[in-house]
Amino acid sequence: MLGKPRLTYLNGRGRMEPIRWLLAAAGVEFEEVYLETKEQYDKLIKDGFLLFQQVPLVEIDGMKMVQTRAILSYIAGKYNLYGKDLKERALIDMYVEGMFDLNELLMYYVFQPADKKEQHFTNMMDKATNRYFPVFEKVLKEHGKDFLVGNQLSRADVQLLEIILMAEEFKPDILAKFPLLQSFKATISNIPTIKKFLQPGSQRKPPTREEDVSKVMKIFHS
Repeated sequence: MLGKPRLTYLNGRGRMEPIRWLLAAAGVEFEEVYLETKEQYDKLIKDGFLLFQQVPLVEIDGMKMVQTRAILSYIAGKYNLYGKDLKERALIDMYVEGMFDLNELLMYYVFQPADKKEQHFTNMMDKATNRYFPVFEKVLKEHGKDFLVGNQLSRADVQLLEIILMAEEFKPDILAKFPLLQSFKATISNIPTIKKFLQPGSQRKPPTREEDVSKVMKIFHS
């Protein structure tokens, strides 16, 4: 019997957070190892744990997996969160790739130098409200279901909810013009495994703070 998935990353959101979300949505318990020093990171590389010398690292089913998208695809496939056929999977992949683009904008705001923050914020909010969220509002309208693809929860739904909640941290009324996304948020948030993950005390991480940036730089770029 293999143990729980083991996640190695910083004690923060970053690229590991969508993985935490997907495991939680699937009802899978997982363990976490937090990198605190450059020495820990260098040892992972020396021991051959990091194929491309990058984290996140997820140990699951006897594998040491790296690369966020590959890890998410594996978890989604294993726990029936990847659609019922190849066409549904293609739609899920297409939607998720768009979400990754928006996620990067949101994730990197805190890493911007002070004189670039305002410009980044404006660009980020503009793209969220005029490029990305209109797409998913339209998808929900045309699909006519509670979910983005098919008629069951998929990794696309989980990741979209995560991104909506991140965007609302920057602008609480960001969904004002998107009634279907508001309904989607309420529906997906109430799925029992996800509702549990949204409660205080779960393994969901808080927003990245300015002081977290220096820790990241110390471990990976010193």
